[in-house]
Amino acid sequence: MTKRFFFIVFLSLLCINNYETAYGAEKNRAYWESTGKVVWEVNTKEKVIALTFDDGPDPLYTPQIIQLLNKYQAKATFFVVGQKAKNNLAIIKELKQNGHEIGNHTYFHPSLYRISFARLKKEIEDTDSIIYAITGVSPTFFRPPGGVYNEKVVEAAKQGNHLLVMWSWTQDTKDWKNPGIQKIVDKVCKNAKPGNIVLFHDAGGNRTQTVQALDIILNKLSKEGYTFVTVSQLLAYKDRNVDSTK
Repeated sequence: MTKRFFFIVFLSLLCINNYETAYGAEKNRAYWESTGKVVWEVNTKEKVIALTFDDGPDPLYTPQIIQLLNKYQAKATFFVVGQKAKNNLAIIKELKQNGHEIGNHTYFHPSLYRISFARLKKEIEDTDSIIYAITGVSPTFFRPPGGVYNEKVVEAAKQGNHLLVMWSWTQDTKDWKNPGIQKIVDKVCKNAKPGNIVLFHDAGGNRTQTVQALDIILNKLSKEGYTFVTVSQLLAYKDRNVDSTK
């Protein structure tokens, strides 16, 4: 009994050690930003913000969001799931026709901690293929499900010629939790700064709050002088009107 107990303790310690080796030494945001392989936001004084939407397209909510963006002459970037893109070809075409950007969000939206490097690469490649088949354009941006970034994820994105795009830490709306329209509005508007990348979701559940909050956000921030751009457009503003000596 005692030997078995110590054996179990030994295995537990071994697992903990392996976990720390695999994940505890992961490089932080500052490191990845310095490599240029991952972006969270852009350093600029220009009043531009990139709105991004994950997990779609959704046949009900994505068209409503497109209508709102058009209403305010706003552009956005949609990180789509390959399987959903395949089942909603017309919406993907509509996104492109309206000048929005389409990014890669894997094919089946798996947990990236649980899949192999080879599986992740295939998820990215298959999504690229379906988006190219629909639009004639290959995505250049990848957003990992769950916001997971580590050596495996960054390398897979790099091998697929993608920049890994995260979001501003102050601009995670957590709209997937349906926290209330006002909470979503306050999260974005009270923290709005030039160069922000905002995270929304246009699928994966009831997104009525997201749609209603977006209307208020676009109206309010537009009146404050903000312009809403794609991630590609936002990157062009990097370091614009910023004093590099500070």
